[in-house]
Amino acid sequence: MTTTLITERLTLTPVQVSDYADLTALWGDPVFATAIFPTAMSSEEVWFRLLRDIGHWEVMGHGNWAIRETATGDYVGGVGIFDARRLMDPPFDAPELGWGVAPRYQGKGMAFEALSAALAWADDALNAPRTVCMIAPGNAPSHALAKGAGFTPYAETTYKNEAVVLLERYAA
Repeated sequence: MTTTLITERLTLTPVQVSDYADLTALWGDPVFATAIFPTAMSSEEVWFRLLRDIGHWEVMGHGNWAIRETATGDYVGGVGIFDARRLMDPPFDAPELGWGVAPRYQGKGMAFEALSAALAWADDALNAPRTVCMIAPGNAPSHALAKGAGFTPYAETTYKNEAVVLLERYAA
C-alpha cells in the first residue's frame, strides 16, 4: 500500500526509482547534507538509501515521500515516517519522522506543510499516539520546525558517534 498526500502547494508521493536523480542532487549537496550527516552522500549511498526507502513502503506500509511543488513538479525534498531500528540509547519506541528540503525551498513553510501532512497521516492511518525524531543539536531550523509541529525534547544521546537530540510529539 502506498499513499499520496496533497497539501495546498505540495504533492507527496512515496519515493520511487524515478526520484533517483533528484535525490542524488539533494543528498550530494554539502550545504543540505551536512546539516544532517557529517558529509554529503555519494550516488552509490543515495542508491542504497532509495532502495531502502522503497523496501520500507513494501514491508511497513509507510516510509519516505518525495515532496514536489504541485504547480511545477519541481522536487522540494523529502519527509517520511519509518522504523529504522536505530542502534542508540534510548532506542526509539514509536514511529520516527524525518524531513529535509533543498536549500532553495527552505524558509518558505514547505517543510512545515509537508511535515504537517505526514503527521496527520501518522495520527490517522497508523493510529500512532506518539511520534519521535532526532535532530543534531546545532540544526536550529529543524529544531524550530519540530517545535512548531509539536515536538519537544526528551533525551540527548549519540547516534553513529554524533550528538543528537531526541524529540517526541503526542497525537492531537
